[in-house]
Amino acid sequence: MSGLGTAAVDHPADRRVTGRWVAAFAVAWLGVWMAQLAPLQLLLPAQIDATLAPEHWVDSVVAFGVVAGAAGLCSIVVYPLTGALSDRTRSRFGRRRPWIAGGALVFALGLVLLGLQTGIGGIGVCWCLAIIGFCILGAALTATISDQVPVGQRGFVSGWISAPQAVGVILGIALLLLLGTQMVVGYLALAVLLIVLVVPFLRLPDPLPTGERPSPLTVHALLESLWISPRRHPDFAWTMLSRVLVNLGNAFSTSLLFYFLLFGLGDANAETDLLLVTVVYTVFVVGSSILLGRLSDRIGRRRVFVVAASASQALAALLLAIWPSLPMGFVSAALIGLGYGCFMSVDQALATQVLPDPASHGKDLGIMNIAQAVPQAVAPLIGACLVAWLGGFAGLYLVSAACAVAGAVAVTRVRGVR
Repeated sequence: MSGLGTAAVDHPADRRVTGRWVAAFAVAWLGVWMAQLAPLQLLLPAQIDATLAPEHWVDSVVAFGVVAGAAGLCSIVVYPLTGALSDRTRSRFGRRRPWIAGGALVFALGLVLLGLQTGIGGIGVCWCLAIIGFCILGAALTATISDQVPVGQRGFVSGWISAPQAVGVILGIALLLLLGTQMVVGYLALAVLLIVLVVPFLRLPDPLPTGERPSPLTVHALLESLWISPRRHPDFAWTMLSRVLVNLGNAFSTSLLFYFLLFGLGDANAETDLLLVTVVYTVFVVGSSILLGRLSDRIGRRRVFVVAASASQALAALLLAIWPSLPMGFVSAALIGLGYGCFMSVDQALATQVLPDPASHGKDLGIMNIAQAVPQAVAPLIGACLVAWLGGFAGLYLVSAACAVAGAVAVTRVRGVR
């Protein structure tokens, strides 16, 4: 069972979204990604390392992984719950908009409080609070694609999730370096930018679905709806499995990049080089997400793009495993960016086309988003363990490549989307 009610919804395929809508959507995601990924890439690991001051760097990586993993557990609950609740919301402010606004406020509050923490427990609690806000905001914002964007435009629009992700990382890291990675000021700046950049999307119309109002949400109905049978909906299951594997492979390659530069290569300029590598990554993510997302719309094919994107990320990880060096880091950043940008835009469009129930897009996309959020959250901890067990970063990147290849194989099993 995948639905929670019988309410009808307006079909979005009759009207293309405007350039203003796409611009506001992209700007909102820019704020979201700056606030989530810049701390994850630089500020949070630096804060944890400074707090613990461990004798061995692996201890810092493991602590970072535990904090990120705890936040990942939160996302497993919050993503589908928010999606289910927003599916059923009927307010004068709209269907998704109250959740977008509320999520942004919770996210910003978590970041501000995080900057004030001096103990590892407080850091973990506040990062979990920030990620709860991120999931509330992200679940509702993603659901607007199924609500308002026609199928033939979804690859292009989804590209404006991944392109801002890459730009947000580099702008966030650049901002933090400009501020000298000061914890309080850095987190506060990201929180303010988050709110400012989400506001334009909140000013756009948020149409309510037509038809009968859904029945009240109960715990039993929610828990029952979270199970989407792979036998009845195999395309949804294969798409989600592919997304888990590819995102896990990508997270292995990127989430520990700072530690790879600092400890794996002994780079004395790790913070600056992290920014430069991210610039290369950004250029390729932005270009591939927009261009290949639109190309996917035009030719009406999704799977071949996802397979090629996964292969590009696998090759990048293999190169780092075999020839670990700063120059190869730049080459791999280009390949990862090329593959991940394409994957994010096209796979998001594919995901909207395999949803089981038109009355519960928010909830179903919330479940699908777990496949992106959880790998990013648990990868630092698993990656740290792999580095420790395998005696270096080469094994980590080999596992990353294997995950990407397995993800490519999984998406070939999707039958309802070309």
